Amino acid sequence: QVQLVESGGGLVQAGGSLRLSCIASGRTFSIYAMGWFRQAPGKEREFVAAISWSGRTIYYADSVKGRFAISRDNAKNTVDLQMNSLKPEDTAVYYCAAEGSGTAFDIRRYEYQYDYWGQGTQVTVSS
Repeated sequence: QVQLVESGGGLVQAGGSLRLSCIASGRTFSIYAMGWFRQAPGKEREFVAAISWSGRTIYYADSVKGRFAISRDNAKNTVDLQMNSLKPEDTAVYYCAAEGSGTAFDIRRYEYQYDYWGQGTQVTVSS
């Protein structure tokens, strides 16, 4: 099993920045692609960003492209999400996810493709 714990959420004004971190523990050698999703109040959870095991393949949702940056450190078992130019519509609970099998270069964009999930961290952007 793999456990994921997110941190770094909080309250920020529009235009500000936050950096989310997710650390994995347990059977971390089995982790391949990792991603971030978010769920706003009253809405379904949506894809934000994903990164392959190698770090060479990255994909962003159109809504965050150019503002967010995903990165990972396999030696530390972490994946980060740098969020800049935040908007009120970025307000949501952000979840880290990890895939338990795959390849070094694949990324995953859909919830069902991930095997492990964190508990989430709240991000609130005030206008």
